[in-house]
Amino acid sequence: MAGGIRKRSSRARNQRMSDINVTPFVDVMLVLLVIFMVTAPLLTSSISVNLPKSSGKPLAIKTKPITVTVNKNSDVFLQDSKISLSNLIAELDKKSKGNKQQKIYLRGDKDIDYGTVMQVMAKISENGYSKVALLTEMD
Repeated sequence: MAGGIRKRSSRARNQRMSDINVTPFVDVMLVLLVIFMVTAPLLTSSISVNLPKSSGKPLAIKTKPITVTVNKNSDVFLQDSKISLSNLIAELDKKSKGNKQQKIYLRGDKDIDYGTVMQVMAKISENGYSKVALLTEMD
């Protein structure tokens, strides 16, 4: 071939590219991840509590935790059911099926006395539940 120009065969010209463009898939997955990260904490309990603010990072959740809530009237709730503090451990044992390693989230309204929340937390801890976490709202 003179002049350094080579002709491509018709087969090479008509061959399609076999690369898959995954960019749109990754974009959609990241949007869904953000949506689930924002909505997941809202689905844990339906009791309205004014939580204190913090700047800590959220924990990764593998199993659904048990939620204990103390509202602004110092009423105690296990999940969505109002219970007395004296019945808390019995009901907690039923919900956790005796698993003392079950994660328990304690939610306390920011306007109630700190001692009230600590009394509930002490009651839970004294009975062998070691994985108790206090929930806050993110800034």
